[in-house]
Amino acid sequence: MPTLLPRRLPLARTTRRSPLAALWLALLLALLPAVAKAQASPSTVIAARADTRTWSEQLEALGTLRADESVTLSATVTEIISEVSFEDGQRVSAGDELIRLEDSEEQAQLRAAQALRDERRNALSRASQLQSRNLAPRANVEDSQAQLRQVEAQIDEIEARLAAHRLRAPFDGEVGFRNISVGSLVTPGMALVTLDKLDVVKLDFQVPESRISLLSRGLPLTAHSPAYPNKRFQGQIESIGTRIDPVSRSVTVRAKLPNDERWLRPGMLMEITLDGASRQALVVPEAALIPEGRRQSLLVIDEAEMTAHLRDVSIGARRAGRVEVLDGLSAGDLVVIHGSQSTRDGQAVEVLGIVDESTSVAEILSRSRPAVAASAKADDA
Repeated sequence: MPTLLPRRLPLARTTRRSPLAALWLALLLALLPAVAKAQASPSTVIAARADTRTWSEQLEALGTLRADESVTLSATVTEIISEVSFEDGQRVSAGDELIRLEDSEEQAQLRAAQALRDERRNALSRASQLQSRNLAPRANVEDSQAQLRQVEAQIDEIEARLAAHRLRAPFDGEVGFRNISVGSLVTPGMALVTLDKLDVVKLDFQVPESRISLLSRGLPLTAHSPAYPNKRFQGQIESIGTRIDPVSRSVTVRAKLPNDERWLRPGMLMEITLDGASRQALVVPEAALIPEGRRQSLLVIDEAEMTAHLRDVSIGARRAGRVEVLDGLSAGDLVVIHGSQSTRDGQAVEVLGIVDESTSVAEILSRSRPAVAASAKADDA
């Protein structure tokens, strides 16, 4: 019978701790108090209140400016320029003579016709006197009257030709560049000078047919040009096109903008904002939003406990740094707009200031820097 030997138990393995692991453990133990202190200290934030404002459907478009009145003056006869009465960019009034063409031949014809008219008037006067004394037939008087009317018609014809030798401003406006000189030969249809009425300018732009319900005559709008970054031009819709473009599916809209200072010029590209029907909406600064995919959240401050809590919200339209909140928030709620990245859900907060119409984030930060620095020194001590 085999002898059963006692089973040898394995010797206990001696574990050796590496110096690197010991160093990491010591560092972790040293940082634990600082982490705990940081978790206990409140987060410094800047806040704003959710408020109810008048909100309107906005429509944005691009448009091109046109002069209120614009014309290119040209000659209707072949003649030589005898006088130019304007300079580049000069403002002129309706009826001012701008260009005169050589008209000496027509002036001579006019003087001859006027002399003939005087002769015919005298002949009519003599025939009338004789007829009144029954010394001449009535037919002589009638012939003299017809001859006088004929020469008067000739005078009107000559004066019309003379008017064609003088180019006058049809309305008040500003002339363009002077590209002609005295002595130049002009022909019918030849462009001589442009004239634009610029105290009011037209603004044409396209609006999709799906938004045509927002349009109405007299609707105010705001226009902006990259040429004047800090200037906004106010105007209103004057007319709406009667047809929809079958290709672009849009309608042409024309507005008018006052331009007393002559800042706007025909051909300029304008960015247009139209305000449609208005409503009351709950809005907060756009900086308060914390996006995460399709989810939008806000850090709402519990003013009783001074803690921030993450809250999901539904948002609507955005406009000029503000966003409409459709659900998840109430008017008067205090939301974090600066410092949200360093603030966790449920963490205590210290509000440096509340942004409103008269106070900005930059002003609050500027005022609070000395206090923040002193608080940091106290914490270090």
